[in-house]
Amino acid sequence: MTASSPWLPDALWSGAFFDGQWSAAAQRQPVIEPATGHSLGEIGLADAAQVARSAAAAAQAQQAWAAAPYEQRAEVLRKAARLAEDNVDTLVDWLVRESGSTRLKAGFEAKVTIKALHEAAALPSRSTGEILPSEPGRLNLARRRPLGVVGVISPFNFPLYLAMRAVAPAIALGNGVVLKPDPRTAVCGGAVIARLFEQAGLPAGVLHMLPGDGAAGAALTSDPHVAMIQFTGSTAAGRKVGEAAGKHLKKVSLELGGKNSLIILDDADLDLAVANTAWGVYLHQGQICMATGRVLVQRSIHQAFLQKLVAKAKSLKVGDPAREDVALGPLINAAQRDHAARVVDDAVKAGATLETGGTHQGLFFAPTVLGNVSTDNPAFNEEIFAPVAVVVPFDDDDEAVRLANDSEYGLSMAIVSRNVGRALKLGERLRTGLLHINDQTVNDEVINPFGGVGASGNGTSIGGPSNVEEFTQWQWMTVKGEAPAYPI
Repeated sequence: MTASSPWLPDALWSGAFFDGQWSAAAQRQPVIEPATGHSLGEIGLADAAQVARSAAAAAQAQQAWAAAPYEQRAEVLRKAARLAEDNVDTLVDWLVRESGSTRLKAGFEAKVTIKALHEAAALPSRSTGEILPSEPGRLNLARRRPLGVVGVISPFNFPLYLAMRAVAPAIALGNGVVLKPDPRTAVCGGAVIARLFEQAGLPAGVLHMLPGDGAAGAALTSDPHVAMIQFTGSTAAGRKVGEAAGKHLKKVSLELGGKNSLIILDDADLDLAVANTAWGVYLHQGQICMATGRVLVQRSIHQAFLQKLVAKAKSLKVGDPAREDVALGPLINAAQRDHAARVVDDAVKAGATLETGGTHQGLFFAPTVLGNVSTDNPAFNEEIFAPVAVVVPFDDDDEAVRLANDSEYGLSMAIVSRNVGRALKLGERLRTGLLHINDQTVNDEVINPFGGVGASGNGTSIGGPSNVEEFTQWQWMTVKGEAPAYPI
């Protein structure tokens, strides 16, 4: 069974990778639809030798691309955005079938991906530096220059957007890119992107799309032609990537995991609080780095909130998003399902109450609510990456802050309250890269700097005003009318 389309035919990408052209791969891996277990085709896998060839080719092609007129670079991005708009149904279909996204989530992901392309198209015409004060007769400049080749290692959960948010600005700013998408979502997170830029007229060799395993990623982080690694994924994998990239003196951007707290204060509207919680916990089956990993509820409303959340969880339909209208689709694979089941089981053994859910059929995991979760419970501390609400009561604002900050992670937090001043005051004390007042934890508008602290990242941000900082570097340049006669 395939998911072919005239714009992205199977014959183009199946069994291949993209290195400026579609090239047959010696090693291949099935593309599996998680909802059914059916094969949708094969994707080519790159080895370390192919990574080296692509990195060298990208370094060569990048020089002419960086020297191209800014309007030429902008037009490639604009055309890629138009192509994405024209083929949005194909983008959505692949996200649904290959990554297990619901149509609601897939439509949102396609929308922000297109927005990322439009935003990137504005980067080539941005100011590239500053004129600094200096002595008379000397022009003193600081200008932003492309890094060279950027290696992008992207994840399975928002495969299209989380790759494009790095690929598009890096290319727009004059870099070459070697993209290594997660092989579990290498079509919607890789082949689609290669096709967009191929048809948009990006010169051959500027972009390479190489699905591969950990060995391919390791080759990317050590290759001398690669100046920067932008990695989005788990904290455990990110530590290895950061260590390897640092060893080779590469710039590195790490967007990692989270155990994100949503704080519900006692003056909150309960129905709105539950609606925000359900979105933050259950969107894309909880497989989002910003997912609400803890729901901290003030004790006076805790029981009423818990009852409403359980009712909401029980009402959510789970099923194959390609064949029916559902709120939750499948988890990405059996390993992720088994991890979630283990954490829920360990949580109950440690004293948590299983209010609803905790069961699964195949890769479909029921919306779950855990109550009576203490701070030493595995569910309080571990990133579950599954549709599991972890509900924890607190007595006052000070305790809410302590509970929220009791984590190695620091990606996203949110507060729901009718008293915005109170929420802002509480929020000032939270250790997090993203903070949302009267919203839930899963947010990204493309134009915002996105990044976490602690185990959620290395202090870098991607998106919006951060893109120029991330994908270029400063060069200091001075100009005099003639060389001075120094006294030595």
